[in-house]
Amino acid sequence: MEERYYATGRRKTAVARVWVTQGSGRFKVNNRSVQQYFGEAVRQQALMPLTSLGVEGEFDIWCTVKGGGITGQAGALRHGLARALVVANEEFRKPLRKNGFLTRDSRMVERKKYGQPGARKRFQFSKR
Repeated sequence: MEERYYATGRRKTAVARVWVTQGSGRFKVNNRSVQQYFGEAVRQQALMPLTSLGVEGEFDIWCTVKGGGITGQAGALRHGLARALVVANEEFRKPLRKNGFLTRDSRMVERKKYGQPGARKRFQFSKR
């Protein structure tokens, strides 16, 4: 049986569960091809860990993404893919860390506060 490597990636409110196996370069996201699921620019961002290592056709990747929007899901997929590649081969850790793919992007949407229309915005002030 072939070895399967698993990792979880997160970005904003999106969570990606990523499985990586040695293979021929097949890439499935929620049982759809990565070309069908993501647009061109977002797809390139999600596949950055593979392209930076130069191992695009060496692994089969299968993942599920939930929550957030398309950009958040692509970021979560990028994070999970980088972590799964490190589980598969420890030598990938240094270049992936150097390019920032293993760091969780902790930026989240700031909550709306009561008495205001948004997180920072105030209702219009009138002196008189």
